[in-house]
Amino acid sequence: MTATNASNTLGSSHLPLREVVAAEMRRMILGGELLPGERLIEDRLAERLDVSRNPIREAMRVLSTEGFLEVTARRGAFVASMSAQEAENLFDVRLALEPLSARLASVQITKVGIKRLEEIQSRAKKAYAKTDLDALADLNTEFHTCVFELSENTYLAGIGAPMVKRSQWLFRHSASDRAPQSWAEHQGLIHAIASGDGDLSETEARRHVLAARASYRQRA
Repeated sequence: MTATNASNTLGSSHLPLREVVAAEMRRMILGGELLPGERLIEDRLAERLDVSRNPIREAMRVLSTEGFLEVTARRGAFVASMSAQEAENLFDVRLALEPLSARLASVQITKVGIKRLEEIQSRAKKAYAKTDLDALADLNTEFHTCVFELSENTYLAGIGAPMVKRSQWLFRHSASDRAPQSWAEHQGLIHAIASGDGDLSETEARRHVLAARASYRQRA
């Protein structure tokens, strides 16, 4: 995305500017426009995205909490990297949290909640048809965040949200191969949650994370 196109996108969004800038920077990191270890200069990013330094600074704080940036007082902000061990640690946490969120969601589920999940699923199919990998990664994050929210457990959702954002890094790099199977697994999870079966929902969520981990290991 050019600076001009980014500017048009940022300026036309209804979201707070810091969130839009964070989303654009996250996309640039996931898409390889900002490389692991690269130092980020506020002035240059502000010029590139045609915004002031303040939303850049705020976006950096957001991305730092999500693990996309490493920020230190003296050295500045750098694009983070993810080692193989860090990825394995992330999958361990996902295996602990996502089955629990699915179980709780199945207990609390409503027709409105299922509709939210199915709408995300529908948008993902369209994104895949267009080979829009950035959109697929965003929708994968939105799907899992939604399951955490549907659990109606604010503590769990608060822990799960940044974890899901961090997991987007792994999904984006396997989306071209993994997306069809991933979204088939999502469909199974939707059906399980809609049925109100906590055991089945937990099983489907665990199966999904294990499949994602297996796919990662094959590519590593």
